[in-house]
Amino acid sequence: MKKAILLFMAAAMLFVFAGCGGNGSGAEQGSGESGYAQSLEVLDAVVKAYGGAELFSMFGGDQANAVMDAPGTFDISKTEELDYTLGLPQDQFSNIEDAASMVHMMNANTFTGAAYRLKEGTDMDAFADSVKANILARQWVCGQPDTLLIIKVDGRYVITAFGAGELMETFKNNALAALGGAQVIAEVPIV
Repeated sequence: MKKAILLFMAAAMLFVFAGCGGNGSGAEQGSGESGYAQSLEVLDAVVKAYGGAELFSMFGGDQANAVMDAPGTFDISKTEELDYTLGLPQDQFSNIEDAASMVHMMNANTFTGAAYRLKEGTDMDAFADSVKANILARQWVCGQPDTLLIIKVDGRYVITAFGAGELMETFKNNALAALGGAQVIAEVPIV
């Protein structure tokens, strides 16, 4: 009798814990609402997933408001810098509500990542295609990045990143692990 009661209680606890558990995404599945308040939270979640030896020296944000060793908020009114630094094309400036960035301290071509909160109704795939075309059309100075990666997050955010192959693979794995439900839209070599 005690075994039956213990088994029943164990089974009941599994159902209770399963209902309380999260998927790590910070969002309600199927709710249509994001679990993130701003782009910086998305990149912070990815950085927290890094192991100590994996994490590289970085700065975040735009040039006037750069923070060291962390992602930072990027002032979206700095449109030239959005394009030049992050690869956001002019035709997409009006489709974002906020942005954040993280850039390798030694060379932006080694790693540059950005997260964008898209305005309601913006077509994520069209946004990704435009960014992809803009970055792939660049002429690179001081070394060429190996890979371009675009990830959609939470129905509202898009992450773009380009850089050295090994750093890109680590970033992708950490982003997908930290941001439940995130999906790779594009992963292409830069040639």
